[in-house]
Amino acid sequence: MRLEAICTVIKHGIQNAMKTILAADIGGTNSRFAHFQTDLKTTFTLVDTIWLSTTGADSFVQLLEQLRSSSFSLPASEADIAVIAVAGPVERGSYCAPPYISWDIDLAREEVSNTFQQAALINDFVAQAYACRSPVGKSARNILPGEIIAGGTVGVLGAGTALGKATLVPVSSGEFLALPSEGGHGYFPFLSKQEFAFQKFYREKSGQNHVTGNLVVSGRGLRYLHWFLAGEELTPQEVTARFTHTSETLAWAAKFYGRACRDFALEVLARGGLYIAGGVAARTPEILTHDLFRSEFLDSPTMGHLLATMPVFLMDDQDSGLWGAAFHAQQILRKR
Repeated sequence: MRLEAICTVIKHGIQNAMKTILAADIGGTNSRFAHFQTDLKTTFTLVDTIWLSTTGADSFVQLLEQLRSSSFSLPASEADIAVIAVAGPVERGSYCAPPYISWDIDLAREEVSNTFQQAALINDFVAQAYACRSPVGKSARNILPGEIIAGGTVGVLGAGTALGKATLVPVSSGEFLALPSEGGHGYFPFLSKQEFAFQKFYREKSGQNHVTGNLVVSGRGLRYLHWFLAGEELTPQEVTARFTHTSETLAWAAKFYGRACRDFALEVLARGGLYIAGGVAARTPEILTHDLFRSEFLDSPTMGHLLATMPVFLMDDQDSGLWGAAFHAQQILRKR
């Protein structure tokens, strides 16, 4: 065989060995898409990303049409697999009606299923959990020290439009299983007289009787917190722009975030570490570096000694959900 022919065979073999992944992270405001390539072993490369407006589409099908007409490098139909992460609970393995998006996603719907060669639908914080074992997780910023216990459960949570939670557990053959949660819809624990006054204020101003973690540890929570403390009704972005080291709103936000992290770390026994993702902490890390975050996280009369051993990390890469979706896709492809 001539040298040129041999090179062509080798080249085609390498190309055939590489798999393409379409990762998507569908949020209440933005929908992110990414093109990854992997050899299912050591190579795991991000090729291209694009952000589209979630509210700029009337349906998931229309969002896919906008992706198709964009400059994105990977047509959805050509991806070996698509993994779509969405901010809401997944039903029947293929359907989600996100609480903060006006349309649903149904992979069984013909116009959707015909788009992909293979597709999977997961909760957005399931994707964040898988991201902990991707390159963005390995480069996460250490906020509080501790010791990662091999084989320990990993806790993942983060605030953006709402408060997301998930856990990650190791399984056989070096793979991982992420478990979803809708714990952000649980009531937030207020403790003091002043905090109860804030709860009453929130109910009166918002009309929401159920003041949950989603409403408190989130962007909208910052809005109501500042409104209560300073008497100014501002957007979350305006609130964080006014943060200083002595800001009372920052202190309360740090305390509440630390409380949410502490309770979740104990609920899942996060001996593998607690990872924080989501827009609020990524954009305003001073919430996590504030002294009140640390003191609230460690404040447990019975388990403070255990909490002190659990490291806390910040994944501040805004594409972490895409990396997590791609990591999950890689695990699926390995089982083919």
